[in-house]
Amino acid sequence: MATNPLPAGEGKTFLGHPRGLYMLFFAEMWERFSYYGMRALLVLYLTKHWLFSDGEASMVYGAYTALVYITPVIGGYLADRYLGQRKAVLYGAVLLTFGHFLMGFEGDGGGDSPALNAFWLALAFIIVGSGFLKANISVMVGQLYPRTDVRRDGAYTIFYMGINLGAFLGSLLCGYLGETYGWKYGFGAAGIGMLLGLIVFVIGRPLLQGHGESTAPAKLKQRVAGLPFEWLLYLLGIGIVVVCWWMVQNQEVVGWALGVTGIVLLGYVGWVAVTKLDAHARNRIFAAMILMIGSVLFWALFEQAGSSLNLYTDRYVNREMLGWEVPASMFQSINALYIILLAPVFAWLWTTLGRRGLEPSAPAKFGLGMIQLGFGFLVLVAGAAAVASGSLTPVLFIFLIYLLHTMGELCLSPVGLSAMNRLAPAHMASLIMGCWFFASATGNFVAGLIAAATGSEAASGEDAAQQVVLDVYSTIGWIAVAVGVGFLLVSPLIKRLMHLDTLKDDDHQLAGERELAEPAAPGIHIEDERK
Repeated sequence: MATNPLPAGEGKTFLGHPRGLYMLFFAEMWERFSYYGMRALLVLYLTKHWLFSDGEASMVYGAYTALVYITPVIGGYLADRYLGQRKAVLYGAVLLTFGHFLMGFEGDGGGDSPALNAFWLALAFIIVGSGFLKANISVMVGQLYPRTDVRRDGAYTIFYMGINLGAFLGSLLCGYLGETYGWKYGFGAAGIGMLLGLIVFVIGRPLLQGHGESTAPAKLKQRVAGLPFEWLLYLLGIGIVVVCWWMVQNQEVVGWALGVTGIVLLGYVGWVAVTKLDAHARNRIFAAMILMIGSVLFWALFEQAGSSLNLYTDRYVNREMLGWEVPASMFQSINALYIILLAPVFAWLWTTLGRRGLEPSAPAKFGLGMIQLGFGFLVLVAGAAAVASGSLTPVLFIFLIYLLHTMGELCLSPVGLSAMNRLAPAHMASLIMGCWFFASATGNFVAGLIAAATGSEAASGEDAAQQVVLDVYSTIGWIAVAVGVGFLLVSPLIKRLMHLDTLKDDDHQLAGERELAEPAAPGIHIEDERK
């Protein structure tokens, strides 16, 4: 029997927020611990254990991360329509736990080991589990508060800190264990982290105050082909695991699917904008589409962190610190640490500039983010060039590239989510948000293509191999800077297309409440340019 939810915001609180927020915080923290812990090791595992080439490993990584961004569309839809967020998150957590523990079966390595099939299956379970969990846990944060509750922004900021705390700790611990003691120990730690997240979520169910339950409980109990409809949905999830198991092994299929679907999506959104919306609403959709296209390039370059940059750090960087050679995978934690430290600074900065009428517009922030992204690559290239030929790149430049990339992320990611939410008419909000995350998926796949281009198997000698990577980084760095400058130049035009002066409050929901995937930083700052 479904529990009748308390009115949002009622019930016992801790530090001014519903106690359910902190339960979701810890559940999400452990889920991100497991995801980023495994992600920090993935490319190194593929190249060192399974003996994939750099190009092959990068394509697997790109297809995997792209699918992680696509499956929340399915998980979000099934939760909204049938399961409810709580059951969808629970189901996703079970799939994730199984997938992470399955990663521990490493076999003897090499490309012909039977254990390789277990590895592909593990990736598939993690992909689909993420789709069910990430699509819905952030929604549950919003359900704990009335729509007009002033605590909502603070709640999402707290929740976002849980995401990055988990990412920071997971990359450190799983990376250390995996590279120091053996891959199975790193992946096993990720599995334990996910199991802890599952336990926290199950035990903390009463703190949800009845929120997140199915809106169609009777439908779930109906028998279809002799089984309750709810169980058929779970079997559908297993069927999607099988599809993902095949797709992650056939990365070109993922690329074609993204390309065709992207064209159809953009065509449909453009057709709706032209034929069914008034002039101002149509222009806002066009502005949103420009930002989406820009985000594809941003994520394609930003996501080098887990693939080509991870390999570069392992091979060509002097990682000795305080007499200890730090495992390369542990450097994946730097981005999360910078976000924890810098997110409040950026929130303060935008608010302070906004009060003085100096806050950059959303497209201008996109441009600033892209420029910082490009500078990150160029700084690393300059650092490598500054040392003698054959010498390792100083580790300082790894900290600098992550610093610049994180600052770029904070300029673009939360602003993009907010912009999508504000620019879309209420009846198109889910579609536009889905397009935004689809753009992220496309960017992740393109990241795999770019990382594959840094593969240096054909280069003769270690110096030549390193130069291949640096040449690619120099090229994409300058491209990012040029695109960023272009965004700055056209930002007044894009801002005019946004028609912020005629925006009206309606049933729009804050970024993070009913999107199709994880809010990257919806609570940090919801900009207000209505001046």
